[in-house]
Amino acid sequence: MKWLLNFLPRPFLIQLSLIFRPFIKVFYRGDRFTDPIDGSSYRTFLPYGYNKLRPNALCPGTLSLERHRYLWLYLQRQTSFLEDQLNVLHVAPEQVFYTKFKQFKHWKYTTTDLHSPLADIKADICALPFQDNSFDLILCNHVLEHIPDDATAMKELFRVLKKGGTLIAQVPLNETAEVTFEDDSITDPIERTKIFGQYDHVRVYGMDYYTRLAQAGFKAEGIDFLESLSLEERERFALPKREKIPVAIK
Repeated sequence: MKWLLNFLPRPFLIQLSLIFRPFIKVFYRGDRFTDPIDGSSYRTFLPYGYNKLRPNALCPGTLSLERHRYLWLYLQRQTSFLEDQLNVLHVAPEQVFYTKFKQFKHWKYTTTDLHSPLADIKADICALPFQDNSFDLILCNHVLEHIPDDATAMKELFRVLKKGGTLIAQVPLNETAEVTFEDDSITDPIERTKIFGQYDHVRVYGMDYYTRLAQAGFKAEGIDFLESLSLEERERFALPKREKIPVAIK
């Protein structure tokens, strides 16, 4: 069952979860792991990954991954974004967040993507159909590693963000590498998965990711929010072993 869930297409997993969520929550009910996004608890999370299965990565009820739970805790504990009156743009909205944020009456919440059925506005991130200085907060997680011209995408995100606004743009980032690795000659999906971590990724970011954001105009930094969490919390929420939250300010 766990092996099968890992290799099913993610859109299918989302639909499966929405239909069978009440039964899934009962089947996996327990008190070892908790998804902080909705407070549900389970006896186990499921393995997930492309090159290598990560144990206890995927919450069976919400389909949140480690990075989703990590970001939620950061937003909840280190910012006031979840309570503030904000104009928010969510690029390639994740189901687990979309379900929560769509209920927020205090947010003007807009979703965009080229293909996602969750997108209010179908658009290319390199040519966003929004006016300058439109949004207080932009969430754009695990998107830029898919975009060949990420410099243009970053400039577009900068353009539509208000002065003083915040962009949170998580990406797969190799903190041991100073320079981002890209190679357009690698086209085989299996080889791309081996090298880039996923067949549709076009790069593996290094620590120069923050420099790239700065070149687009942002003041960017990686926030090590994990340091503020206890070992018990990291294990109970099944968080990443090592990851910073990339935060960029206009």
